Amino acid sequence: MRTNLRTRALTAAVGAVLATTGTAIQASGFQLMEQSASGLGVAFAGMAAAAQDASTAFWNPAAMSLLPGVQGAAVLSYVAPHTEFTSDSTSRPNNLGDGGSDGAPNAWVPALHATWMLSPQWSVGLSVNAPFGLTTEWDTPWNGQTFAVKSTVETLNINPSASFKVNDQLSLGAGLSYQQLKAELTNAVAPVARAPIGKVEGTDWALGWNVGALIDFQQGTRVGLTYRSAIDYTVQGGELSVGGADVTPVTADIELPDTFSIAVSHQLTPDTRILADWTWTGWSTIQNLTVKQATVGMMISNSPLNFDDSWRAGLGVEHQLNPSWLLRAGVAYDKTPVQDEFRTPRLPDEDRTWLAIGARYQPDAKSPWWIDVGYSYLWVDNATSELRNGPLRLDGEYDANINLVAAQVSFKY
Repeated sequence: MRTNLRTRALTAAVGAVLATTGTAIQASGFQLMEQSASGLGVAFAGMAAAAQDASTAFWNPAAMSLLPGVQGAAVLSYVAPHTEFTSDSTSRPNNLGDGGSDGAPNAWVPALHATWMLSPQWSVGLSVNAPFGLTTEWDTPWNGQTFAVKSTVETLNINPSASFKVNDQLSLGAGLSYQQLKAELTNAVAPVARAPIGKVEGTDWALGWNVGALIDFQQGTRVGLTYRSAIDYTVQGGELSVGGADVTPVTADIELPDTFSIAVSHQLTPDTRILADWTWTGWSTIQNLTVKQATVGMMISNSPLNFDDSWRAGLGVEHQLNPSWLLRAGVAYDKTPVQDEFRTPRLPDEDRTWLAIGARYQPDAKSPWWIDVGYSYLWVDNATSELRNGPLRLDGEYDANINLVAAQVSFKY
């Protein structure tokens, strides 16, 4: 019986590591888009071509060739998701409740960016940010407690980059991502009130890379292309524990997906710019997660996730109202990689629609500093749950929406 409880805890807790960053995250799957307040104001449309401040070091390093001197940006975003679950009569058990009124706590997301034009041809940059992250927590006891109670995933991304301006029409860029993934996942080991809680936690550092290109047609139109590689982790050094007592060290291989984006910036009038993009994310590489006992390498569980590839499209507009104020608005649509029958309470993700507004205040065109603010509301489609684990079932529907607010202070000299 003890061995069965250990295996169940590991399967339910670790088996969803790849799916632990959904509810509090704004892009589909478990990506964090909150890298700039200037981008939030246009629903992050066209970021690979925008080059509006130092955050372009992350969005497209090639576009750093458009930023003179030394520039920096400090960003703080506030994520306020709301997620409720309503189970139906086929859930087993069906007498422990629906997990409370909100399974997605609010969170702060910081980011720092800097660029430096070394010469007319060469620029370098650095971004320190969190491309992925989540905290979700369901009240216990609840009907889905054997699948998830609390999920915390944090990333720290250190991303130096460089760009080279080939000529007035073409710039190229590349960077490296040294990225940490830290996870803590809990769940109940039995479908009863006051069941022991199983916990697994672990940390790993891994290396990825990104490249970009910027094509300037010299008539107010430019196109940006970016690619960020997949990053492979082996989360290790963690312990599976049940009821607060360590049971066994575990490891799990995790591959965060690669992404490709094409973006357009078009100066429609001297005061108005249109931004648009389409972004693809290779979630289909994530089909299952194998969890092993760390010391002998024995497989303990193999959890199906079966993600599909996903895409996102955005459209935004910026208008220079007067010398001090720039206004923004944007819309976007984001497809989920999650299939209904594999949707977990750690990732109750569905398609979502963005509506965003924002503004920039700069005292005058020569001012060395400016402030950006942005706000977005996300409508998330109702998400069906058809989750199974032997005799246990979690059938029902998730209802979610998200409010995002961000502020950014930028400078140049």
